[in-house]
Order: sequence, then C-alpha cells, then structure tokens
Amino acid sequence: MNTINFCKFHGFGNDYIVMERESIDSEVSLPELGKSICHRHTGAGADGIAVLEKLDNDEADYLCEIVNPDGSYAGFSGNGTRCAVSYLYYKNLWSAENLRLETRSGVKNYRLIERKGASEFWFEAEIGKPKFAGNEIPVAIDKHLDSVINRQLTTDNRQLTFSAVNVGNPVACIFVDDFDFDWRTLGKTLETHEMFPDRANIVFVQIIDRENINIRIWERAAGETAASGTCASGSAVLSAVMQKTARNVAVHSEGGTTNVLWRADDEIVITGRADLAYCGVWPV
Repeated sequence: MNTINFCKFHGFGNDYIVMERESIDSEVSLPELGKSICHRHTGAGADGIAVLEKLDNDEADYLCEIVNPDGSYAGFSGNGTRCAVSYLYYKNLWSAENLRLETRSGVKNYRLIERKGASEFWFEAEIGKPKFAGNEIPVAIDKHLDSVINRQLTTDNRQLTFSAVNVGNPVACIFVDDFDFDWRTLGKTLETHEMFPDRANIVFVQIIDRENINIRIWERAAGETAASGTCASGSAVLSAVMQKTARNVAVHSEGGTTNVLWRADDEIVITGRADLAYCGVWPV
C-alpha cells in the first residue's frame, strides 16, 4: 500500500491538509484525493488540501495548489496558503524571512513575522490587488460594470442587496445589522445563485466601527468555515470602498481575527497565523 505523508494546520479554525507533490504518485488524482482526505467522517477532515511543489525559477520559490473538499480547484486561499507556508518552516524546508508562493491567481509574498514554539506561525502576506469589474469577479450582469456595489438579486422571492469583489476568489458580501437569522441556509443558496457563474464565497458583514467588522462565512465549495483569508480581505475591501470603514481593518470571525490592510498602492496585505494540528500518513 502506498502512503502520503501530510501535516494538518489551521488558520483560526480554517483547516488545511498540507502535503508535498513529490510524495504523491503521479497516478493519484488530486481532486479525488481532496474529496477523500477532507471528508469529516471518513477522512482526516479539512476545509481543503494544499499541495506544495518546489520551483526552480526567478518568479516564485514554491507552487501551491489548493483543492476544495468537493474536489474543485481554488484560485487562492488566504488561510490555506498560510498553512502551506507554515509547513515549509515547520519541516525546515525554508528558513528565509520571505517566501514567494505561486498560486492560480498569481504570486503571493509571505513574510514570517513571528514563530511561537514549534507549531505557531504568524505571517504578513501580500496577496494582490482587488478586482472590481463585473466580468472579473464574475457576476452574471448583462452590461459591463466597473464595480459591483449595492446590486440587487432575488432568491426565494426575497430581494437582497449585495456587493462583490475578486480577491483571488469571488467574494459577495451582504451587510447586516446582526446574525440573528439563518445565514447558513441563505449562504448555501447564494453560493450557487445564477448571479455567480463560478459560484462565490458568501460573507455576511456587520460593521462595528471604522476599524472593526464581524463576519460570518459560507465558503465556496467548503460551506461554513470559522475563518477565511479571502473572505476577510473581500469584506474589508468592500467595507472601505463603501466608506463604512478605513482601509486598515480588524476582521473578526468565529475562529479569530485577521488584520487586513488595503494599501494606497492597491495591494492587499493580510496578517494572521497558522497552527499545527498534527501530522499523519494517508493510505492510497
């Protein structure tokens, strides 16, 4: 029986199984591996897998492929890539302060800012610039839109107002006064709404003040998650665009707090941590 070594990390409860591409037989399907190992009852259980491959070029140091629990590929994951980078430091495969990680949505830059013991890692990450145009998110709106702010959609005979942005993945936000409603069912419905041809991360956002927001997350292909780097980023950027907050925001989710800075040069910088849960071996 062949086996794959892995380590499971989590970013504020958003958990990812990290493994190296060279340890996976070429005949193994990554989508099928993701579905089996991420299953909460019959697998190791996770919100996705992060597969790392060392690169030999001038653009990036490693390639990171993110696979969702349903077997689909993700363009990017803020917490998933942070877990992946933590793995490299934990395994002593990388020791420099900075690391460049190639993803499906471009090269992201990570800087290790603190390590506590053997298993807790804090990073500052430059994850790219937000995309606001309707065709870049994408949303299914006939005319071209430079931004998708305060648009209307209808579901179950209910009209909702949403705003959307692409921060490596499509994020659609609905601003609410509180979370005293069935946001999970609504999030699940909206994820696959015809307005979002590539599906979308659905985030419910509560404004606390100019520097703080609360969010609840229904993540595309993963369902409810305790935290999400892209959802935190998308909600912070949209809150700033709509002048509800400043451009430096603490985003509070059920798993913890991610700090998001939308710099004047348009780059999004997120600061958060990843913790080792355990390492194991998966049979294939």
